[in-house]
Amino acid sequence: MELKIQKWGNSAAVRLPSVLLEQISASVGSSLTADVRPDGVLLTPARRKYSLADLVAQCDPKAPAPADLSGWGEVKPVGREAW
Repeated sequence: MELKIQKWGNSAAVRLPSVLLEQISASVGSSLTADVRPDGVLLTPARRKYSLADLVAQCDPKAPAPADLSGWGEVKPVGREAW
């Protein structure tokens, strides 16, 4: 897909067609990360990095605790968990 660079104030802009946004799971207001490569620029949707505090803040403090966590340390990783 060829895109045209156009003037936008004192900057340059490239319009991303809605079909392209759908393909990269992005929308108006999303952020992109730009990486300069030897053969051009790679744009990828920016992914938010969550801190443990952010995740814990989303938990319901009234939710019941799991019944049994013994053996939690022996559970084998099933994905990309960091140990």
